[in-house]
Amino acid sequence: MAKGQDNDKEYTKETKETKAPADELSKREEDAISKLPKEAQQKLKAIKAKLEKFQKRVVEKFDKYIMGVTLLPPPKPMPPRPGQLPSQDKEEDKIDKDKISVLVLVDDSDSKKMSKFELKDKLTLIIGNIAKEIDKNIEPQTLILSELWQNCYDGKYDLLQLIALGAPIYDTGMLSAIKIAEVHKNMVLNKFEKYIVSYVLAGSLVQGRATKTSDIDVWIVIDDTDVKKMTRAELKDKLRAIIIGMGIEAGEITGIRNKINIQVYILTDFWDSLKEANPIIFTLLRDGVPFYDRGIFMAWKLLLKMGKIKPSAEAIDMFMSSGEGMLKRVRSELKNIGMEDIYYAILTPSQAALMLYGVAPPAPKETAQLMSEIFVQKEKLLEEKFIKILENNINIRKQIEHGEKKELTGKEVDDLLNNADKYLKRINRLFTQIERMKEEEDMVHIYDSVITIIRDVLKMEGIEKVSDVEIVKIFEDELISEGKIPAKFLRILNEIIKAKKDYDEKKLTKQEVENVKKDSGIFIKFLVEFMQRKRGRELERAKIRVKHGNRYGEVILLEDTAYIIHDIDHEEKELSKAKIKQDGSLETIEKSSLEELEKALAKIEIPPKVFIKEPIFEDLKRIFGKDVEVLVNY
Repeated sequence: MAKGQDNDKEYTKETKETKAPADELSKREEDAISKLPKEAQQKLKAIKAKLEKFQKRVVEKFDKYIMGVTLLPPPKPMPPRPGQLPSQDKEEDKIDKDKISVLVLVDDSDSKKMSKFELKDKLTLIIGNIAKEIDKNIEPQTLILSELWQNCYDGKYDLLQLIALGAPIYDTGMLSAIKIAEVHKNMVLNKFEKYIVSYVLAGSLVQGRATKTSDIDVWIVIDDTDVKKMTRAELKDKLRAIIIGMGIEAGEITGIRNKINIQVYILTDFWDSLKEANPIIFTLLRDGVPFYDRGIFMAWKLLLKMGKIKPSAEAIDMFMSSGEGMLKRVRSELKNIGMEDIYYAILTPSQAALMLYGVAPPAPKETAQLMSEIFVQKEKLLEEKFIKILENNINIRKQIEHGEKKELTGKEVDDLLNNADKYLKRINRLFTQIERMKEEEDMVHIYDSVITIIRDVLKMEGIEKVSDVEIVKIFEDELISEGKIPAKFLRILNEIIKAKKDYDEKKLTKQEVENVKKDSGIFIKFLVEFMQRKRGRELERAKIRVKHGNRYGEVILLEDTAYIIHDIDHEEKELSKAKIKQDGSLETIEKSSLEELEKALAKIEIPPKVFIKEPIFEDLKRIFGKDVEVLVNY
């Protein structure tokens, strides 16, 4: 690592990658500063320019070897020694409040030309000189990464705590990782200390591959050897949920936005994975740095380094045999991809296209033929080659299902995938074509429905024949101008006529269709209700209401038949009917029913004009008795 030319170039690297901005603190650093005590914040602001200059000089000098520069909190005064009064403090025990404590973390992982102690001494001298040139009160503390990790291996965590309390001025990611991990670790230990075996930093951060945005990977091993009140799985799940929640809280406390990935192992599972030569566990032991350990993790780590932890014969056999099993699974997956995934990927959208067209969902074996008949032959919307893709897919699935085809090659799966992709893109366009066609059909249907119902309304008004050309004018003159229908419905009718014209001229827009659909629904509903009201009034005029004794009856005259309700207030109404003669009298009275009356009313579009002739009054006496009374204006 060291160039060895002179002290000024001892730790410079030629390749310059990521540097923090020199003229301003990052948002993360500002967040960290905002969480400091007010006194510390004020001090930092006052010395900010000097610290930035110091950080810039150090980073320019040693390039990417500088992992972080952080302002440390002022050291606390030493407590009085036994027998010493506070007033007897010696000069050397006093704290100089003007001193600025700064920690510089240096990556020494590729140092080869000198020992780590020599390297640290040289760095301390050079960085100290830089500090003196800027401000004699800046007191830098140089810390090499291997020294920090060795402290952790030795169970000494003071440096971690110191970094966690600092305010980063420059950080490539390591300071943030240490800070959030240390905060999270303390939260976990405060809550579950008797269960925690180890808390380990792992992943890219300890493998020398970290960046400012790297995730922070931590592993926590929980002691489950003395669990009595719950199962081991319950213990793991319960603690895991709380510990992950604490990780989120630690991010909020520190203001660090890097994702903290937390893996929780119970001790028995960890041991089983170790015996089975789980590569993940071996990597964790090899690279991991314990931020807390009750002695188990470091013991295993050292045993692994000494070659004492080796995979068992069973684990080796399992790894050897796993290759064949994996290949079998791959072959099986390829078959499933061809038989199920790709098959349904193009079959289901094909069935959807047929449903959109208006056909009930067909059986899979009928789908290709129906697609060809409707979209290729009848509507000319789809090319035959796409039906061939669908047919081929269906045939391959059938061959696999019946055992005629034992396996699919990777090339066959690729071909199926590529063809399915082309097919789906074309089906998406087909959907657009069908929707467009349906819009145009809807427009024709809407226009025909509106014109038909207007003709029915005009017929009720006594106007039998109306041409399409004059229908709008007659609608306006007979219904709008007379105040029978509100004027807004004339505007809706004109919009529907315009939309029909645009359809004929191939200028119909999707928005226009949607507007017409909405308005035509309102238009048709109103006219149907208008006809129902008018029909109801006309039917009332075709009724003769009578009173006989303390009961009320009714005679409804419909064309050539009279329907008689003997007691309109009775729940089970007694109904009769009789033919109406030319002179207005009634023929023989026969039994009838409410259902028969309803059918007769449904057949009559426009209730007939009723003329009551004298003979019917004699029939009313015959039906209801001599004391019958005819009600008028009821």
